[in-house]
Amino acid sequence: MLDIKLLREEPERVKNGVKNKGADPKLVDRFLAADVTWRKLTEETEKIRAEQKKASEARDVARGKELKAEVQEKETKLRELEEERNDILDKLPNVPFDNAPIGKDDTFNKVLREVGEKPDFNFPIKDYLSLSEPNLIDVERASKVSGSRFGYLKNEAVFLEFALVDLAMKTLVAEGFTPVIPPVMVRPEVMKGMGKVKFLEDKDAFYLPEDNLYLVGSSEHSIGPMYGNEVLKLDELPRRYVGFSTCFRREAGSYGKDTKGILRVHQFDKVEMFSFTTPQESVKEHKLFLALQEKLMQALKLPYRVVAIATGDMGWGDAEQFDIETWLPGENRYRETQSCSNTTDFQARGLNIKHRAVDGKTEFVHTLNGTAFAIGRILVAIFENYQTKEGKINIPKVLQAYVGKKVIG
Repeated sequence: MLDIKLLREEPERVKNGVKNKGADPKLVDRFLAADVTWRKLTEETEKIRAEQKKASEARDVARGKELKAEVQEKETKLRELEEERNDILDKLPNVPFDNAPIGKDDTFNKVLREVGEKPDFNFPIKDYLSLSEPNLIDVERASKVSGSRFGYLKNEAVFLEFALVDLAMKTLVAEGFTPVIPPVMVRPEVMKGMGKVKFLEDKDAFYLPEDNLYLVGSSEHSIGPMYGNEVLKLDELPRRYVGFSTCFRREAGSYGKDTKGILRVHQFDKVEMFSFTTPQESVKEHKLFLALQEKLMQALKLPYRVVAIATGDMGWGDAEQFDIETWLPGENRYRETQSCSNTTDFQARGLNIKHRAVDGKTEFVHTLNGTAFAIGRILVAIFENYQTKEGKINIPKVLQAYVGKKVIG
């Protein structure tokens, strides 16, 4: 949720920002018009309440009843205006930072750097499904059981997943992150407070109507609300969490894209970073998240590039977003495997999460999230980059002890 003070004081900045995010800047004018009426009506209501109090003290029953009816009428209109303001706020994304690349889609993303050497194979390159079906990944039988966009991980692929989770957890706990396995179902008001209105409106979230619960699309969705309606202590910040969960997405809007395999599926496992910090430290915290993502990728010795995401391509609640795209030899291109975002106070306002500053006053925290490993996509990258002439897969050295083998397939 955007800061109402920002909307009132810097409307042109907000208009420009939401326009660059692909939202309608006219919504800002609509909000301000409703806000002016709301503020005027609030002032009028308070004056009538004051008169009502005086009438009560003077034991003027008739006048008191008259004023009470006026207050009730005003309060009804105030509730309607509040609903209108909140409805508009739900339609406004976070304002991107000035340094974010401006553009309507991913073609405007900016590559910041490429890291690692792409493998130079002297044999015909196979894609990950050719290397893994059906012994390591079985999508045909999963389709028979669950439909499209599902897959079974089997045999050594299972140990490889656990090895990746272990690597991410141990690396991040050593960096001060608290490990957590969060719930995978959340209430609608929680998802809305996290600023995931577009995720819901686009029907990308799975909903359980009998329970009035949504399945999470990321651990972020249930880690972020942990401290809703709480005030955190300054000396406890930043609070960093590394969560593991299964995630669920309809992949709405991706019809015809990656329909086979495990790149774009309805159910996947992910290790996610999340942080609650002060407004003064969030940019620094964002850089830390990106550095840790790169540390994990370098441990796997996978070739990747870091990309600054354009305004029209970044998440709805993001003010700044970086992606890591990993080289996939089977496709001869980079594919997104991780992202990390600074959502500033956008989520904290929706969830009412504050901290007590040095001066004793409370202010909203800033929240950040970042993928450590989206397991399926990293498995794809390992299979393709570590393939052998014999159609086998070498295991990255850092994972060999956990998997128990140097070569699989």
